[in-house]
Amino acid sequence: MKKVVVLGTGGTIAGRAQSGSDNVGYKAGEVGVADLLASIPGIQERLQGTQLVAEQVAQIDSKDMDWAVWGQLVQRCEAHLADADVAAVLVTHGTDTLEETAYLLHLALTAKALRKPVVLTCAMRPATALTPDGPQNVLDAISVALHPASHGVMVVCAGAVHAATHVQKRCSYRVDAFDSGDAGPLGWVEEGQVRWCHALPPAGAEHIAVAAPRWLQAPRVDMVMNYASAGAYVVEALLEAQANGSQVQGIVVAGTGNGTVNDAMQQSLLKAVEQGVRVVLASRCALGGVVRSAIGESPFAHYPGLSAVKARVRLMLELAA
Repeated sequence: MKKVVVLGTGGTIAGRAQSGSDNVGYKAGEVGVADLLASIPGIQERLQGTQLVAEQVAQIDSKDMDWAVWGQLVQRCEAHLADADVAAVLVTHGTDTLEETAYLLHLALTAKALRKPVVLTCAMRPATALTPDGPQNVLDAISVALHPASHGVMVVCAGAVHAATHVQKRCSYRVDAFDSGDAGPLGWVEEGQVRWCHALPPAGAEHIAVAAPRWLQAPRVDMVMNYASAGAYVVEALLEAQANGSQVQGIVVAGTGNGTVNDAMQQSLLKAVEQGVRVVLASRCALGGVVRSAIGESPFAHYPGLSAVKARVRLMLELAA
C-alpha cells in the first residue's frame, strides 16, 4: 500500500484558543499532527486507499522556525521520499515563515527526492475556530500530493497551489493569505480535483547540497532594509558585532525600488564586502525583483526574482555548503 507521510511542525493549523470566535488570540502548535489529521472529516475518502502516516517533527509557532528544525525537516523528508512505498510528503506548517521553509526544501532536497511531491499546507485560523480553514487545506494538499503530475515542493492554501519559488504571504489575516505575485498560482483545487494553470517547474535543478554536520550550526546571515534616512547604523552595528566574534557571514538588503540603497549604507556595505561578508541585494517591493543593467556592474550580488527573505535562505544554504 502506498503511503502519504505528514510531517507536523505546529503552527496556527495546530493552534488552540479559549473561544471558538477568537481567530487571533490562540497558542500555535498545541494539537499534535496525528490528532489534527484524525479530526478531519472525509480524509479517508480523499486518500483513495492510500495509507496516512503522521510524524511530529516540531510543535512550534512558525515565527520561531530555525535552522535546526529546518535540518530535521530536510533529513526526514529525504528519508521518507527514499522509501519506495511513500508517494508524497505533506508538511503542516505555520503561515509566518512558510514561504521560507518551502524555498529551503526546494533548494536543499535532492533531485531524486523531488521526483515525488512535497506539499506544505497551513491555516490562518486555529483548530478551535468556529470555521477552521486547516481541514480543507489538508484535504486539498492531499489531492495535490496524489495527483500523478505532481512533483517538487509546492504550497497549498485556500484552494490555490503555489510554487515554492514564488509563494509569498501577502495578508496578515484573511484565509487566502498567499499568492505568487507576477507568476500566478500553479493551479487550483476544486472539489478534490486539481486544475493546473501552468506546467510544474523542473525540480532539483537548483539543489544546494548541505552535509549533515552543517545543520548543527546556522550560518549567520542578517537582513537590513533601506528606507528614507536609513543611513549606515544597522550595517555598522553588524560589522562591529562581527569584530566582537559573532561571525556575521552574510547581509541581505531589502533595498528600495530596484534594490537601491542610500550612499551611507552603500559605503558600509562595501566595507562589509572588504571584511569578507557576502552582501546580497533584494527589493522591498511586493512585486518584481532586482533587475540589472547590461551596462556597468554592481559591487553586490543579487538573486533574480527572489524576495529578501528567500534571498536570505539561499545565501544561508550557499554558505553552509
